[in-house]
Amino acid sequence: MVEGGYLLREVEGICMKTKSHKVVEQPKPFTPGISRAMVRQHAYVMFRDRLPQRPLTLEDWVLAEKDLVGELETEESSL
Repeated sequence: MVEGGYLLREVEGICMKTKSHKVVEQPKPFTPGISRAMVRQHAYVMFRDRLPQRPLTLEDWVLAEKDLVGELETEESSL
C-alpha cells in the first residue's frame, strides 16, 4: 500500500511507514562546467557500499553533485 511516497507495511499486526526509493536515471547536472561523467564517478565513490543493494535515487545524485562541487571549490581555493 502506498501513501504519499511512503510504503505502509504490516509486520506482526503493527503498521510501519517506510520511505519508498524511486529509481531514476542520472539527471543532467545543474552546475555549469560539471559533466555527467564527473558526477557519476564521484557518486560511485561516495555510494560504493550501497550500490550493489539498491540503485541511486534523485537525492543521491544531487548530493553527489553538491559534494563534488564543494570539493572542487575547496581544491581551487587552496591553490
